[in-house]
Amino acid sequence: MKYRAEIDGLRALAVVPVILFHAGFELFSGGYIGVDVFFVISGYLITTILIDDIENDRFSIINFYERRARRILPALFFVMLCCIPFAWMWMLPNQLKDFSQSFVAVTLFASNVLFWFESDYFDAAAEEKPLLHTWSLAVEEQYYLLFPIFLFLLWRFGKDRTFWAIVVVAVVSFALSEWGSKREPEANFYLAPFRAWELFAGSITAFIVQKKGVRANNLLSLLGLAAILYPIFVYHEATPFPGIYALAPVAGVALIILFADQSTVAGKILNMRVFVGIGLISYSAYLWHQPLFAFARIRSIELPQSSVMGLLAVVSLLLAIISYRYVEQPFRNKNAYSRQQIFATSFTFALACVLLGAVGFANGGFSHRFNQETFADWEDTSHCTRQGVRSTDQLSDLTTTCFTPAREKKFILIGDSHAETVSKSLRSVIEANNGALITLIDKGCLPVPGTSRQPTQRNCIFAKNLFWELANQTDAKVILAARWRLYLDGQRFDNGEGGVEYGDSWANHVIHDASQDVYRHVYTELVNLASANEILVLSQIPEAGWKVPEVAAKIRKFEGTNSVNISTSYSVYLQKNKRVNQLLDALATHNAISVLRTENIVCDKSTQRCSNTVNGRSLYRDDNHPSPQYSDLIARKFEGTYLKPDKSVSSL
Repeated sequence: MKYRAEIDGLRALAVVPVILFHAGFELFSGGYIGVDVFFVISGYLITTILIDDIENDRFSIINFYERRARRILPALFFVMLCCIPFAWMWMLPNQLKDFSQSFVAVTLFASNVLFWFESDYFDAAAEEKPLLHTWSLAVEEQYYLLFPIFLFLLWRFGKDRTFWAIVVVAVVSFALSEWGSKREPEANFYLAPFRAWELFAGSITAFIVQKKGVRANNLLSLLGLAAILYPIFVYHEATPFPGIYALAPVAGVALIILFADQSTVAGKILNMRVFVGIGLISYSAYLWHQPLFAFARIRSIELPQSSVMGLLAVVSLLLAIISYRYVEQPFRNKNAYSRQQIFATSFTFALACVLLGAVGFANGGFSHRFNQETFADWEDTSHCTRQGVRSTDQLSDLTTTCFTPAREKKFILIGDSHAETVSKSLRSVIEANNGALITLIDKGCLPVPGTSRQPTQRNCIFAKNLFWELANQTDAKVILAARWRLYLDGQRFDNGEGGVEYGDSWANHVIHDASQDVYRHVYTELVNLASANEILVLSQIPEAGWKVPEVAAKIRKFEGTNSVNISTSYSVYLQKNKRVNQLLDALATHNAISVLRTENIVCDKSTQRCSNTVNGRSLYRDDNHPSPQYSDLIARKFEGTYLKPDKSVSSL
């Protein structure tokens, strides 16, 4: 296959935006499309090689897999092994456990499936996964595994029919991707069936170039370059992707492959030595950047500054030069390493990685490395608790078995995961005061009728209707607990002082009457519901904005102290929750509705700080859910206010 320097230039155009996007530079908000550029390039190069081999009667699946192994595995295994000591030194037990799991998944070419199960690619927690970026390698590896066989089997029906079969499969995959961008966004991002059309776009261009050659065209090649550059600076995390939005970069790469050579302006730009040089080391650069960024974030108590991330981006290129020179190139040399050595070495390393990962996962991340405080179980497993209820049969026995005649005070707790975290503490004080509590949980759902989580969670409506139907059949007081502002404003914080705020489109709730304000809807619904049951609303828990247990553990380990005192701004809490608090104040004026102010337990007006810890122990189980310590304080305030009004409740 004839070498085309502009392809290496395209690789540079792919890897640099990805690196800068992962470094957190907002200018490159759509830098993630660099992965799509890589996909098209891979599809083009692999198909070109396979067509050439098939037409010259030298196709060998073993030879193909050998070339892929030489190209991919040595550098990948090298970077993975370099991650181990830093993971051991710096990762918290839960992080090391997840890392160990990903270690196995990467080795088995299945990390895209694992990360699909685990989290959102754009979630803050994903930034601390050193091997997150390998999801794209897994997609390519799955393509490498199946496509040669697919192409070889189709070839017997003729080259033209093979081409059109690939076109049909690409169209089907694109349609699936466009559907997935609206219905299954996480699967659409990670899984090969939704991404295959991008690789097949490269395959289609390979057929065209092989038949007609590169037809130099300044206008079309420059259009292709613009189609790649535009989304790098305009797309962002909320852009539905891939799907129709991925057409721009994918088509842009295809246009450059088809119409750019050294005689065109676009070709001359991509043939510049700096672009070609970065393109040559792009694979190693891609491998190095995410571990560097992830470990920097893991090691830092606060978010690393932009200058640090920029320096690490440069370091990733320097490390790429080293691994390209001393790892990639030697293993590609057939005279230096035979096929048998490549396969044997790859198998040995793969087996070692699987065993290491399995040991780390089985040992729960070796928690003895950290003096990390231990929390109680989070879930309330009481018989009087129901989660994800989808039928009346599941609720039928609750009132008779939980609200027995011996219990004088009756309460029903309705809410999301915030309600779940306080349920055990509330149940303890209620039962200690001769009462009973039924807990009805639908995680991620606003506990107010007439609202539904987008895009697919309309089942929230059904569960909440059942919850309130049960409540209305009793004389129980209803307790509501939720992450109110996330649903009402679609906002949450991203750091310790709440200075960075970002939206959650998945959490926005839709009112059936779109002309009505969501705050007004919630007020009206709860006032109407209060005609049947008294309602107690637990106010918005102040969001810490960082994972408090992890920050506390880092302070203990990295600063060598057990004196942990973490807090966040009270004024920021008041500012960000102004509308929520106004809603709660309005509700509290209703005779049958009261509000328990959970923020007053941890926030001090005199110091203008909200405590994240008490006596060195975390008040949060993550960045927003109350820990058992905080939940106990809430329950004590509830007891002193509603069960034993004369009982004093000590403050922090």
